Parts: sequence; C-alpha cells; structure tokens
Amino acid sequence: RPGNASSTRSFQRVMTTLLKKKIKASKEVPTKVVVGKGGACSSLAKPKPKKKAKKPIAGAFKERKVSGTTEFRRFYDRGDLPLHVAFEGASRKVDWHRPVAQLDYHHYLPIFFDGIREQKEPYKFLARQGVRELLYKGESKILSVIPQLIIPIKTALNTRNPEIVCEMLKVLMELVRSGDLIGEALVPYYRQILPVFNLLSHKNKNLGDAIDYSQQKNANIGDLIDECLEEFELRGGEDAFINIKYMIPTYESKVAIR
Repeated sequence: RPGNASSTRSFQRVMTTLLKKKIKASKEVPTKVVVGKGGACSSLAKPKPKKKAKKPIAGAFKERKVSGTTEFRRFYDRGDLPLHVAFEGASRKVDWHRPVAQLDYHHYLPIFFDGIREQKEPYKFLARQGVRELLYKGESKILSVIPQLIIPIKTALNTRNPEIVCEMLKVLMELVRSGDLIGEALVPYYRQILPVFNLLSHKNKNLGDAIDYSQQKNANIGDLIDECLEEFELRGGEDAFINIKYMIPTYESKVAIR
C-alpha cells in the first residue's frame, strides 16, 4: 500500500539520522582501553609494586622479659621467708629471723636462686645477698641440693639480661667454691647450663685503647664467662674439660697453663 511505503521510508530516515549521530558522538568521546585477563591463564598487566620484606632476625641475643612472679617474691610477700632488710647507718644488710645453719636448704636455696632474676627492690637485694650468705654457711648441705638448682640457674641465664647473667655467673663461681665436690656434681648438667655461655662468650667490648669501666665493676659478660669456666674446669674433676669443650668448642684449657 502507498501509505505503508511512505511510513517505512520516514522510519528509515529517522533511524539513519540517529545512527549517524551515535557514530559521531562515539568518535568524539575517547574510549577507555581496559587490559584484563580476557580468559587467559595469566594476566599481561603489570603487577602492583610490593614492599620488599625485611630480612628476618633470629633474636638469639635479644633480652627475654622476666615472665611471671618469681618463687622468691611469692614466698616473701606471703611472709614465708625468715628474713628482712635491716639498716646500719646508710648500709643495708639481711637480718635473719633464725640462724642460717638451721634452715632447710632443700626448701630455701632453690627459692633464693630463683630470686636472682628479680630487678625490683627489696626482692633484688634480699635474694642476691641471701644466696651469698646461704652459700657461705652451707658447708655440706649444698651438695645434695644441686639438682634442684639447675632450673633456676637455666631460667636466669636464658633471660639474656646482662645484669642478671652477670649476677648468676658470680653466684655460680661462689657455688663451686663453697664445697669440694660441688664442681664435680655440676658436670652432668653442663648441657643445660653452658649453651648460653657459648652464645655470650664473645660479649667483650672492642674499645681500642679506651677504658672499659665495666671491668672495674666486674660486669663484663665475656670476662665473667671465662673466669667461671676456669673455675668449672679447676673444680670439676677429670671430665670437666672434655664436657666444657664439647659445649664450647672455642674454649681452651686454663688449668694446664697454671
């Protein structure tokens, strides 16, 4: 029909005009190119830059925190330790409630050894001074308590805290000097005590021609370890050097030089 033909032509003109406008508009507006995976097994896009991971640190020499409450503090706060701090002028001393010779060393000596880790007063002074007085007056009572002292000794050394380690090294030297067979009784426990010795044995300050005042205060870890190992070898019997050498390969005998 004529009417239908004319309407079809007009519709085609309108659609052609709209299509031309759309093509013209698409040419004017820049298209954004997006690069994606597009179904591929790997993307061609550049990855985002990542921060380089820091080299891991083992932390072998890092100080450990003194975790938890020590047995010494727990017993002292409860009033179960027979001592308190007394003053003579400006100096402090330990005042015992009963003679030291009458104390049960199996009960008290491990508690005082555990208190060496204390860094807060008055626990610090009482534990360290109390240990020395117990060792000085212990005589034959100390030998049978050696197995109970290993865990407190190992715990204190494992803190890696220079002050605590130095104090424990001094106490160990006084321990082996307090009896004839105590040094030999410690030999089976070298594998538990000496690993920290081996770790910290090189802790000497390289100051060139300067003065290291920690030597005057007897607070140099490297020197204290050498001195302590010498006492272990001197008082540990025939097997002492072999066991020390096994745990600390760089150790050289000092007894032969004497």
